[in-house]
Amino acid sequence: MKIIRSKRRTFALQIKPKEGLIVRVPLRASKEQVEKFVNDNKDWIDKNLKIMEERQRKLSSVEKLTIDEIRILAEQALKLIPERVEHYASLLGVTYGRITIRNQLTRWGSCSSRKNLNFNCLLMLTPPEVIDSVVVHEVCHLKEMNHSERFYAEVLRVFPDYWKWHAWLKENGRTIMAKIK
Repeated sequence: MKIIRSKRRTFALQIKPKEGLIVRVPLRASKEQVEKFVNDNKDWIDKNLKIMEERQRKLSSVEKLTIDEIRILAEQALKLIPERVEHYASLLGVTYGRITIRNQLTRWGSCSSRKNLNFNCLLMLTPPEVIDSVVVHEVCHLKEMNHSERFYAEVLRVFPDYWKWHAWLKENGRTIMAKIK
């Protein structure tokens, strides 16, 4: 258990794969207050530690991709993703810079302040709708460099099923990412 004190007013729990349980507490919280908070939340902690351990066990058994397989995915992405970017950029009336395909461990896509777009080659292992959801998300950042209501209004205007496919990626993405870790 790791205790992090900061200028906060509330207590919070967090479980991370490599660090385990993290307890965030106000600077002046006493040892007794911290212990009481942890004890009061023991059921939550036990439940979520088990979930994380099971998730980690599953991820460690995922078959890894070879360098050649990753290269093939990148080549496929270089053919498909620029077409999808062009399609959605024209619908949104935006321009963009470079499109780069990467082999990333944590991100599906990103958009730089210079209007360059980056995408993960592992998107090629997902349904086409997931690819479009990530492309739309990044292309919409060319209009709104944030995650405001206006940003999501643009996303949903051109891709109404965004939340469905976002949820699919959230559910399955870790397993796909584990193929290159």
